[in-house]
Amino acid sequence: MAAGIVAVVLSASAQTLRPELSGLSFLVGHWASNDGKVAETGGTSKGESTITIEAGGAALLRRDHTDLFDARGNSSGGFDQIMLIYPEDGTIHADYSDGRHVIHYTSAIVESGHSVIFASEPGAGPTFRLTYDLLSPTTMAVSFAMLAPGQTVFRPIATGTLRKLQ
Repeated sequence: MAAGIVAVVLSASAQTLRPELSGLSFLVGHWASNDGKVAETGGTSKGESTITIEAGGAALLRRDHTDLFDARGNSSGGFDQIMLIYPEDGTIHADYSDGRHVIHYTSAIVESGHSVIFASEPGAGPTFRLTYDLLSPTTMAVSFAMLAPGQTVFRPIATGTLRKLQ
């Protein structure tokens, strides 16, 4: 039985991304952060993020857990979140959910092997932007921002640095 489990884990980690997603290979891994900043509350965050290759290399799946702290450093809760990243109609899309919110990212600007900026479709509600920027092979900056209707400048919601654990 254990050999079967090992074989499944090895085969999943040995998957390679399809060409449409290959520029995002820098995202794959197990990441941790303890320096997150939450703009609206003045608080901080820490957590872990695991990004894996799925569906035979046709998608990436991000699974996170984030713990939140108020401006005084006291725990103010936490949440889990997932995001599926996939190619569709010649561009990269992503669908995010934390169980309370859903964001459909309908475009991405990819600098192959270095950065990606996901953007939701502008519309009646806010527009969201999620940016990953590889600073070194084991360090990645992440920022999440929102453009409210009628505004012209994205407002930061959360920022931080991820350290690669695996």
